[in-house]
Amino acid sequence: MAEAEPRGDDAPVAASKKDPAAEAKSWLGDAAEGTVIGRAVTINRPVAEVYAYFRDFANLPGFMENVVSIDVRDDKTSHWVVKAPAGRTVEWDALVTDESENSFIAWEAQPGADVPNSGRVDFRDAGARGTVVTATITYDPPAGIVGKIVAKMFQREPAIQARRDLRRFKQLMETGEIATPAKNRQEFEEMGL
Repeated sequence: MAEAEPRGDDAPVAASKKDPAAEAKSWLGDAAEGTVIGRAVTINRPVAEVYAYFRDFANLPGFMENVVSIDVRDDKTSHWVVKAPAGRTVEWDALVTDESENSFIAWEAQPGADVPNSGRVDFRDAGARGTVVTATITYDPPAGIVGKIVAKMFQREPAIQARRDLRRFKQLMETGEIATPAKNRQEFEEMGL
């Protein structure tokens, strides 16, 4: 798959004034079926550092809240286990379909995935601001629109998670840690609040 022409802005493809699904399909080919979401964040770190950390898929469960595990099988394939609503998990094998070092990574879930999905993460040098990371994901939720509504109710819908995961990735890359309310919540409970 050829590298797509740069879009010329920081906005994710899902925010395109053109047809987001058509634009995603131009990047991802036939794998771009279903709902298209996109999120972007600027991380104050060099593009090579951000890309290298993300490209080591074993790092992703550290900031992707709903990812239970990623078994990296080789340079192109990995097995993902992700939390789903009602205490369930979904699984799939992912294949890196295209990539350009320090620029982008594209993937596609293999046949038999519990949640068919594909996507692309772009890394763009933003000069003194660091790196703009843009994630574009297409997915076909189980049970269609009903599944999407249930996932939203349980805060497991990919659009919600993508925004949160990118925010945690930014925190981790910039500070070395991810802020959590856990201690504060415990202190408030101890005070009876």
